[in-house]
Amino acid sequence: MQEGDSHVQQFIASYGYLAIFVLMMAESACIPVPSEVTMVFGGALAAGAVAGSQLNLVLVIAAGVAGNVAGSYIAWGVGAYGGRAAWRRWGRYVLLRPSDIDRADRWFDRHGTKAVFFGRLLPVVRTFISLPAGIARMSPVRFGIYTLAGCIPWTAALAWAGYAVGANWQHVVSAFHGVTYALIAAIVLFVLIGVGLLVRRRIRDRGQDDGPHHGRQRDLASEHEGR
Repeated sequence: MQEGDSHVQQFIASYGYLAIFVLMMAESACIPVPSEVTMVFGGALAAGAVAGSQLNLVLVIAAGVAGNVAGSYIAWGVGAYGGRAAWRRWGRYVLLRPSDIDRADRWFDRHGTKAVFFGRLLPVVRTFISLPAGIARMSPVRFGIYTLAGCIPWTAALAWAGYAVGANWQHVVSAFHGVTYALIAAIVLFVLIGVGLLVRRRIRDRGQDDGPHHGRQRDLASEHEGR
C-alpha cells in the first residue's frame, strides 16, 4: 500500500462518512485524492472488513456522491469567476489568447454535457473536468445534472466493489493503479501534442500577421532607393 493510501485509510476509519465526504469533495476540486481508495475502502468498511468501523453501504455512496458534487461546484466556481480573468491576464505566457475563450465556450456548448458526464467516469480526468467547464461558463444547472449523473455510477461501483471483496479491497485499488498510470501517460501525450499544434498555429498566425507589414516595408525601401 502506498503511504498516501494509508493516510486516506486511517482518516476514513477514524471519521467515517465525514471523511468520505471531505476526500471526495477534495478530489472533485482539483486536488488529486484517489477516489478509488476512498470509495473502495469505504465499501470494505461497510462489509465489516475492519473491526469496530462498521458503515452503511448506502450512506457511504451518498457521502461520496455529495462530496463529489460539492467539490465539482467549487472547481466550477473557480473556473467561472477566476479562471477567465486569469486566462486573459496570464494566458499569453502559455500561448493562449483571449479569443480562445470564445472557442472554449463554443466547444462546451456543443460537447460540454458529454465531457462532464464521461469525464466523471475516468480517473484523473474526473479530478479536473469541472475547472474548464467553469471557465467556459457551462450552465450551472446543466453542469450539476451531468455531474450527478456521472458521479453516481462511478461512486456506487467503487463502493460496491469494496463491499464485495471486503478485507481484500486493496486488490481492487491495486488494479486501478495500473489503469490510472496508463491514463496519465495518455493525457501527457495528448497535452504535448496539443501544445505542439498550438505552437505551430501561433507561428503560422504570426507569419501571416507579419507578412503584409514586412512586404510594405520592402516596398517603401524600394521607393526610397529609386529616388
